[in-house]
Amino acid sequence: MAPKELRQTVDKDLTTAALFKDTDAHKGKIVMLGGIIASSKNTDEGTYLEVVEKELDYRGEPKDTDISHGRFLILYDGYLDTVIYARGREVSVVGEILGKKIRQLGETQYPYPLIKSKKLYLFEKQRKQRNIPVRFGIGILHTF
Repeated sequence: MAPKELRQTVDKDLTTAALFKDTDAHKGKIVMLGGIIASSKNTDEGTYLEVVEKELDYRGEPKDTDISHGRFLILYDGYLDTVIYARGREVSVVGEILGKKIRQLGETQYPYPLIKSKKLYLFEKQRKQRNIPVRFGIGILHTF
């Protein structure tokens, strides 16, 4: 999770729905978003992570839900290993809205909100499995 002082810079009045509806109107604002990595690519500009947005819980972790506002891009200033920052991994980011970036997605041109990372967090692969409740019981075997 992002440090408290960085989380305090996040624009709490900006909803995720509003960001996706009119990204350019919110350029320069600081947001906290998260989701599941769809793809990652290193370029001369840095590393781009394409992320399927998921609502964050109170800890800043992506919720286990199929509800999403769409996809967004994270631009990380530096190199990230794309084997580690791979498809299916969960991330959250605190960053600045740079505007939208149009990219090919399937057969269409998709307007991705572009977020410049100030703090990027990659969640453990096994995070979901740790939250599975443990159940046990005591059985009595009786034969006649």
